[in-house]
Amino acid sequence: MYRLGNYIPAQSFIHRLDPRVKILSVILLSVTVLLAAPSGTLLISILLAASLPLAAISPLRLWQALAPVRPFLLLLLLLHMLSTEGQPLPPFPIWKITVTMEGIVTGFVVIWRFGVLVAAAGILTMTTSPSELVLGLQKLLKPLGKIGVPVRDLTTMVSLALRFVPTFLAEVDRMKEARLARGASFTTGRIPARLRAAFSLVLPVVLNSFKRADELAVAMEARAYGVGPGTSMVELSFGQEDVAAISMVGIISILALVL
Repeated sequence: MYRLGNYIPAQSFIHRLDPRVKILSVILLSVTVLLAAPSGTLLISILLAASLPLAAISPLRLWQALAPVRPFLLLLLLLHMLSTEGQPLPPFPIWKITVTMEGIVTGFVVIWRFGVLVAAAGILTMTTSPSELVLGLQKLLKPLGKIGVPVRDLTTMVSLALRFVPTFLAEVDRMKEARLARGASFTTGRIPARLRAAFSLVLPVVLNSFKRADELAVAMEARAYGVGPGTSMVELSFGQEDVAAISMVGIISILALVL
């Protein structure tokens, strides 16, 4: 199982791109998806699908990585189906719930756009190591440092947030396996018992998260974080591939807005 936010080492075309190009591309595509018509969203979706082989990522791997957001997408669809006014469909005989055709269409368009946004972010994090991502953000936000914005602290927080998600999910899996080894059941039995088993994971996961946060703070202090200017072992530079990639994304974005 691949987690959203996990970096997958490879030597693909997109892996070799400058992280600044990938970050700007995701931002540009995200803004375009939010502003474009469904036909423009379709064009962006085709671009992302075509980029998967260039990133050495299979569609199944991306689908597995998007597992945590699927319940949220389903909830968005249900909310739009039940709250959007329009042509009513026959109500369900038991619950008397009425849905509208406009709600179904709007819901599918919304979750489609949101799915495209998450997929673009997933491709970014899968093809860009955390150190490259932080360095790219620092370079892009460097002009803000002249007006007193703590760029280094901001990019460090972004890096920690990105690494926290897969770490938190891995911690949940570890706790779940420990409970299963002790006879707990999360998929069988009555619903109240299954809920109690699920809630039994909350306290140990939260406590371990605080413990990891304390260990991280101690490690950063031991390495003199915040004392003097930061340095990096990687030097970024634009190449012909980077120029071609950002130009292609810009052209596709313009076409998506025009359609």
